Amino acid sequence: MFTNFSPEITTILIAMSPILELRGAIPTALGVYHLPLHIAYFWAVLGNIISAVFVLLLLEPVSKFLMKNFEICNRFFKKLFEKTRGKHNHRFEKWGALALVTFVAIPLPCTGSWTGAVAAFVFGIPFKKSFPLISLGIMIAGIIVSFASIGVFKII
Repeated sequence: MFTNFSPEITTILIAMSPILELRGAIPTALGVYHLPLHIAYFWAVLGNIISAVFVLLLLEPVSKFLMKNFEICNRFFKKLFEKTRGKHNHRFEKWGALALVTFVAIPLPCTGSWTGAVAAFVFGIPFKKSFPLISLGIMIAGIIVSFASIGVFKII
């Protein structure tokens, strides 16, 4: 995939991607590059946290710019916010911080740091609160994926 990069940089880049995130980075680091588990975990978690920071910091100013300058974007974001908040706000009110951590920590499709950062933005959770919660979720997901990867590689 990234043949010109070191295994560590490749692991970071895979972990930063919105689809694979660390669910793809850790197994690749372990199975393809044969990195030790603690090294694979470290670089994958770091890459996933880096991407979360970018999404958390850039989503609000980009959406505000688009809403201000493009009427179609303004309508889209207003409808998205109203629909999403109306549909899921009770879960965030009930579970609070645990909802965001759990959402990021469970390594399933359509969950992870990217989606967690978007959820934090949509629900108006400020960076100072959302960043540590998302980071904790990433670390937990990394542990789950690491254990799952070790089990898979032992079976093979």
